Amino acid sequence: MFRERGYGQTTATEIAALAGVTERTFFRHFEDKREVLFDGSDDLCVALVERILQAPDVVWPLQVVIGVLAEFDWESLGSRDFHRQRHAVIAANPELLERDLIKQRSIAVGFTDALRQRGVDADVALLAARIGLQIFITAYEQWIEADEKADLATISKTAMSLLATIAPIDVSRGSPRPGEQRFRP
Repeated sequence: MFRERGYGQTTATEIAALAGVTERTFFRHFEDKREVLFDGSDDLCVALVERILQAPDVVWPLQVVIGVLAEFDWESLGSRDFHRQRHAVIAANPELLERDLIKQRSIAVGFTDALRQRGVDADVALLAARIGLQIFITAYEQWIEADEKADLATISKTAMSLLATIAPIDVSRGSPRPGEQRFRP
């Protein structure tokens, strides 16, 4: 209904009727209509954080974060077409975009805490969680638009490799590596 009629034009009453339940039953399961799109987000966050906690090694925390996200079975939450449609509905509505950002922040906080529990430095854990999530989101958006043969793990690795092309700075010197150009506005 959100895709066909638009999120703003769809009511909770209509969703309940389509699902064959009363409006009262609908509100027992969902706080409001936007939560239909985010149902299970808390459980997903818990499952992903648990994977960080169970990772065999966290020496490279950014790779752990991306690996956990890329290796999760996203299609267990719905077909790729479902993900594509859901993403389009969210992208078209500021209220839903805000809710999606809240979900992303919650996952990043959970990842940061899990990495810290595993002994990763607090600043490194925060950076790995935030950057890893953003790299994965880039890969996820490419994956939902790709053909059905495209593999999310492969797309995620490609997105990760792009990080080196935008951050070629030798931090020990604070300057580009030999032969590299520094960004100039």
